[in-house]
Amino acid sequence: MENEVGHEIADALGILLKRTTRAQLHKHLTEDMGEAVDELTYPTLSALARTGPRSAADLAPDAELDRSGVTRRASRLEAAGLIRREPDPTDRRASLLVLTDEGERAVAELRERLAAHIAASLHSWPPGDAQTFAHHLRRFITEGPFV
Repeated sequence: MENEVGHEIADALGILLKRTTRAQLHKHLTEDMGEAVDELTYPTLSALARTGPRSAADLAPDAELDRSGVTRRASRLEAAGLIRREPDPTDRRASLLVLTDEGERAVAELRERLAAHIAASLHSWPPGDAQTFAHHLRRFITEGPFV
């Protein structure tokens, strides 16, 4: 079959990128993180950690939500002390969402949980295979069709 490897990778990425697959992972990672951090708020918190201070409208594409969805989730995270709103210096009508120190600690815990979850899933792989996979995945992301 022509492009067999391409089809195999595309199928695997399709499963990996499914919203339901990510939601299951986010639910697992956020267990016991407190009432505000769950599979619904995780994408907003994670996107804010990756991008830095942003308005809800600017953060929406990275969180795969619309502006109102980000605003609702940000309100929960703000009530829990994980983010704060600051005036946007470039637009007086807008505010920026900013991680608090407590939010930074929550993100660090979530990243550690994700890394441990991934490492545990690769535990049965032969020595070196996981490192090789990580190397080639990074290369695929930086040189492949997503650039």
